[in-house]
Amino acid sequence: MNGTWDILKLLSDPTRVRLLSLLRIEELSVSELEEILGMAQSRISSQLAQLRGSELVQDRREGKKAFYTVHPRLAAPVQHLLAAACEAVAPQPELVEDQSNLQRVLHKRRAHQEQYFNLIAGKLGKNYCPGRSWESIGHLALRLAPKIEIADLGAGEGLISQLLARRAAKVWCIDNSPRMVEVGTELAKKNDLTNLTYKLGDIEKVPLANDSVDLAILSQALHHAQHPQVALDEAFRVVRPGGQLLLLDLKAHTFEKAHELYADVWLGFSENALHGYLRQAGFENVEITTVSREIEEPHFETLLASGTKPEQR
Repeated sequence: MNGTWDILKLLSDPTRVRLLSLLRIEELSVSELEEILGMAQSRISSQLAQLRGSELVQDRREGKKAFYTVHPRLAAPVQHLLAAACEAVAPQPELVEDQSNLQRVLHKRRAHQEQYFNLIAGKLGKNYCPGRSWESIGHLALRLAPKIEIADLGAGEGLISQLLARRAAKVWCIDNSPRMVEVGTELAKKNDLTNLTYKLGDIEKVPLANDSVDLAILSQALHHAQHPQVALDEAFRVVRPGGQLLLLDLKAHTFEKAHELYADVWLGFSENALHGYLRQAGFENVEITTVSREIEEPHFETLLASGTKPEQR
């Protein structure tokens, strides 16, 4: 990290302060920053390069895209300096407009995913979906215990939960697509599964109480989360002490068309990244295994991860 005088010099430029004000709130791509600020890519990239060189921001590569965010490990004095600079200019018209544009861009992100899942509601089990295979689902099912309370987070139509509900005490299906919730509710009613309840909600803000289920499941849902760590923090919150998380998701891959074809936010996760997310959320006894590999290109692989919430002491 450069000295405080260098940081002050960087903060003297209005464009850099506008960028930092946005990146303190949300991780954004260069194209999203172009849309928010109404500036050319070359100008934005030049300013980001200076901020990255001074370690005020860090970038993350997702295929050909680069996403930027304020560095999470800034020294406390630098954090205070950055906060003071951004808050001092927050009332300025440009900054107010930036915040409005940011919300519009984030809404567009969410709308793209919702549109995709509303479109395939009722057909999810019939259409191809990366990583969804009976082989991988079977590995998950083998670890289940009967007569427990389960939360299926990012459940879609709840194909897994439809099976689990036949033996579980209670199953909650959480999904942010109104149409998915509607279709799933109709299926539960049709199959007379009175212990299966669908709720509209986001995996990053689960509409369930603390310590309310014995098992949380995230099956091919985490790569649709804007903030995977937040989603796993929420899973930890709703699981009772001694309860478990089971997670199926794509292993890190380079098939960039998944962003458009399947509304994927992340191109899968490495075992190290998933392990870090689960440990940071608070789960213990974390285990991660590759459980399937598709025979056709792009050869998606599926990871099964598990973790336990510590007993209260």
